[in-house]
Amino acid sequence: MNAQVMDGKTVAQSVLERVKILSERFWEHTGRQPGLAVIMAGDDPASAVYVRNKKKACRRVGIAFFEVHLPRDADESRIMEQIHRFNMDDDCDGMIIQLPLPEGMDADYFLEQIDPGKDVDGFHPLNTGKLWLGTAPIAPCTPAGIIKILEAYNIQIEGREAVIAGRSAIVGKPTAALLLARHATVTLAHSRTTRLDEICRRADLLVTAVGRPGFFGADHIKPGAVVIDVGINRIDLDSAGPKWLALDSPIADKLRENGHALIGDVHPRAAIERASYFTPVPGGVGRMTVAMLMHNTITLAGIRLGIDPGDSPV
Repeated sequence: MNAQVMDGKTVAQSVLERVKILSERFWEHTGRQPGLAVIMAGDDPASAVYVRNKKKACRRVGIAFFEVHLPRDADESRIMEQIHRFNMDDDCDGMIIQLPLPEGMDADYFLEQIDPGKDVDGFHPLNTGKLWLGTAPIAPCTPAGIIKILEAYNIQIEGREAVIAGRSAIVGKPTAALLLARHATVTLAHSRTTRLDEICRRADLLVTAVGRPGFFGADHIKPGAVVIDVGINRIDLDSAGPKWLALDSPIADKLRENGHALIGDVHPRAAIERASYFTPVPGGVGRMTVAMLMHNTITLAGIRLGIDPGDSPV
């Protein structure tokens, strides 16, 4: 079996093109762009990259971008001041607290202070509850992106057995809610699950989100399964070991050229040989996360002003 690669870049491009059309429609109705605010505290390098990617995407689709970057030693009151500011700002339709926050700060506390109607990540407890009840207007971006990819490739969800390895509030749990809403039979597994390989082999649809490079191999994949790899892990030449260098793949090429490479939770050879469809790393689900953030922003903007945004991802 030679699995078909599910191209997240192409699917994300189609989402962004649709968001641009919806943003233009929003402008015609309101005379302003929809707006997204990002609050970042500290100097985490990865967070800085993510914020730049969001800014670039906003510019591309016609969404105004409001950025606040606080120093690492900023106290809680300064973060709260910015949250309150954007809660009250009519030009802001969606708000993000860029994680991680500096050590010692309670991220959940700040997320709960965001106006639920501007919670573009879908992490507020009220929106989490609505997601499980099936009444949320948006879903967290990565799980929403998973659904978009499955839909783009006409993958059947209803009646299929789905296994999600990883129970985080950001990916695993909301993905379970979205698949259940589409009538899949869902098993939510995790690091303490016994006989994980046996459980994964039952899956018609396997979603991996555990953050362990190449952990899922042929023993975890049912022949013909659809594999959605959410993991993004960096491996270095010094610690990668011969198994990655021996691969005839872009991973080995990147290791030799750059000294490091990105790999998912699923061993790429196992995905190619056992699955019917799979998402690559990079180029799969990661491409969808920012695209769905843009989609969530225009969706919430339309809801706030009573304009039908169309194309709900939930």
